[in-house]
Amino acid sequence: MPANSELSDRICRYTIACMRARLFEFPNPVNETSARLVAAGVVVQGVAYLVFRQWWLLLPLVYGFLARVLSGPRFSPLGQFVTRVVTPRLHVEHQFVAGPPKRFAQGVGLAFSGGALLATAFGSATVSAGLVAALVLAATLESAFAFCLGCMVFNRLMRWGLIPAGICDDCNDVNRRFAAASS
Repeated sequence: MPANSELSDRICRYTIACMRARLFEFPNPVNETSARLVAAGVVVQGVAYLVFRQWWLLLPLVYGFLARVLSGPRFSPLGQFVTRVVTPRLHVEHQFVAGPPKRFAQGVGLAFSGGALLATAFGSATVSAGLVAALVLAATLESAFAFCLGCMVFNRLMRWGLIPAGICDDCNDVNRRFAAASS
């Protein structure tokens, strides 16, 4: 006789709601190396937009953030390239971090890139460039220094009680994460 969790997994496999829930799962934990490489890809995309100022360059940026918010790297071409091609070829010790703050950070990236696309559509190139520049700055901090601004905001919102503590038990003490990262 299968254990309860095994039985519920078997039942869950055959229900549409469960399959949909699994399709849109965000990984937890997240490979920090992959997250940093995706951030580097965002930097390249953002800088390309800032240099060439072509509205269509925002489309893959917005789509990538939307895809990563929905399900991590599963539907993101950049995420797939990083997790399946680049990260496995790196011979470094990978750190793993909590998924919920990374998902929140992707949501912030979606807000900024989507806002830039809307600003461009309404003829405000300055606002669009400012939003993308802020996005490039945040992605540079993540890719170069493993400093995730979105994760820091997530932690602050948890401290203020705006995000329930149960969403991410590992996030309750951000100092513990930095201590683990520096060792």
